[in-house]
Order: sequence, then structure tokens, then C-alpha cells
Amino acid sequence: MKKGNMEVAVGLFVLAGVACLVYLAVHLGEMDLFSRGVRVTAEFDNISGLKVGAAVELAGVEVGRVEKISVTPNHRARLVLKLDYGLNLTEDTIASIRTKGIIGDKFVKLTLGNSEKTIPPGGRIRDTESAVEWEELISKYLHGKV
Repeated sequence: MKKGNMEVAVGLFVLAGVACLVYLAVHLGEMDLFSRGVRVTAEFDNISGLKVGAAVELAGVEVGRVEKISVTPNHRARLVLKLDYGLNLTEDTIASIRTKGIIGDKFVKLTLGNSEKTIPPGGRIRDTESAVEWEELISKYLHGKV
């Protein structure tokens, strides 16, 4: 093989390897580099173990993921939810933290209200319900404080 042809072959081989690595990073790592979506925020008193990447469901169907979790200056948990593009949430939508099964993963459940107005992209879900702390509830029951 001539020197020029060898360099082209090596270049194509390296390029194919990089393309494979990018493909694996995006698909196996579940990275959302090219997906479109809208972001909304919601604040909770307690998210009880919810993690970044947790599912967001509407009517039992996954419609997004928790993208970011932070603490507000007034000590509440602020979630940034990345939702499927084109999903319109009503202004009175309720976001609640739920658990799949008894000891399953935490997720955010969205319940639409009856309002005509919708939450704009980048807007905030005002009505939230924090996670139920089973340990705390059982402790209160055992100590007679329920």
C-alpha cells in the first residue's frame, strides 16, 4: 500500500471509531443531546430520595425526566423537569412525588387540572405534593402521635 493510501485508511478507521464512541455514549448513556423538549420547574418541601434522571409520568405514561435538583433559598427542593416537546400542562397541574410499588423507584406524577391556561416553557408548576415518608408515618403511629 502506498503511504498516502495508508494515511487515508488510518484516518477513516479513527473516524469510524470516534463515531462508534459517540453513538454508544448517546444511546447507552441515555444522553439527551439531540432531543427536543420543554423544561418546567416545581418546588417541593420534601422529595425523599428522588434522583436526577427519575421518570416523569402523566396518566401512567412516561413523558419526561428529572433533569436537575437544587435547594432554594427558602430550603425547598427545586426540580427542573424536561418534558416531551409539545406536551401542554394546564396552569393548575399538580406534581407529586410517588413510589413505584412499596420499595420501588421514586418518580414525579403529573395530574392535569381543568384550567384553560397552560404553563409556558420555562414556567413553574405551582401545585405540588411532597413524598410520603413511610418511616416517619410508622414512627408517629407507634408513638401515638397520629
